[in-house]
Amino acid sequence: MSFLLPKLGSKKEVDEAIKSVAEKVLVLRFGRDEDLVCMQLDDILAKTSHDLSKMAAIFLVDVNIVPVYTQYFDISYIPSTVFFFNGQHMKVDYGSPDHTKFVGSFKTKQDFIDLIEVIYRGAMRGKLIVRSPIDPKNIPKYDLLYQGI
Repeated sequence: MSFLLPKLGSKKEVDEAIKSVAEKVLVLRFGRDEDLVCMQLDDILAKTSHDLSKMAAIFLVDVNIVPVYTQYFDISYIPSTVFFFNGQHMKVDYGSPDHTKFVGSFKTKQDFIDLIEVIYRGAMRGKLIVRSPIDPKNIPKYDLLYQGI
């Protein structure tokens, strides 16, 4: 389903998207088109993109093509989803040590829709971090690679 979503193929395109998407949540999915979990996530993103078109703009970023942002956001697991609002990085408290990105695929379309709504409403109120509405059972667990260094 990744062919249904727009792709950003360079650092300049990612920068431009971050700067130009206004009054909407910018969703950047970092991953690879051929990865199975990425395909699962892309399917959810593609199916919800029309419903969320007034609240969110969704783009795919290949980790091999834009390594600058892969390093900047410390993307060691794919897929990782990063959110922005009016050029500002939005953080989400998922109950895990890392609030900068969502790692893995969403279990359901509704989890993704709920998360975008919470980020959008929080951002409209000027918040830079919001609490995740997703059931903790539906959030993938992983270990931070840099923890304890």
